[in-house]
Amino acid sequence: MSASSLDRLRQLAARVDAFFAAVHSRHGASMQCSSGCHDCCLPGLSCTPVEAAALRLALRSLPAEAREALRLRALAPPSDRCILLDLQGRCVAYEARPLICRSHGVPVRVRDRRGLPLVDACIRNFSTEGPGALPASDVLDQQTLSTVLLAIDALHAQEQGLAPGGRVELLALALEEDPPVLEPAGP
Repeated sequence: MSASSLDRLRQLAARVDAFFAAVHSRHGASMQCSSGCHDCCLPGLSCTPVEAAALRLALRSLPAEAREALRLRALAPPSDRCILLDLQGRCVAYEARPLICRSHGVPVRVRDRRGLPLVDACIRNFSTEGPGALPASDVLDQQTLSTVLLAIDALHAQEQGLAPGGRVELLALALEEDPPVLEPAGP
């Protein structure tokens, strides 16, 4: 039996976390990322449907009072930060956070408007040497990561009998009072 989309997402997330840890171990002095820092956690973030399924599982596992606090924050969302941050600036669904959140901080290779490669990172990180000065092995390729994530999301859509693609707003997830948990159908 092949791995479910949620299992594959967890495996990919573990690989991104390991990459982040490796870059941080080599370049920690140039990285300001730490518990409680949420400069990259902006309002209006969205994720793929498979990431939303993982987040729903995490949100359902929160204590009732934490789920209610999140829902109440979502009714009047903060304008300066992600809805999934608690009042202390920590993610309430950290273990299930989307890949975009997991990759913030490390140098990321993206494409500019012309399609040319550009290495970027959080403005707090690599401020002396610039993220482009790091070896290529310490730069996350966003296109590759997105391609793998979209393949996992397509598998999730197939498992659920849904059309592939689309985005789910994190605010919408926070507003769900009793979110459905979509898991792969049995064999």
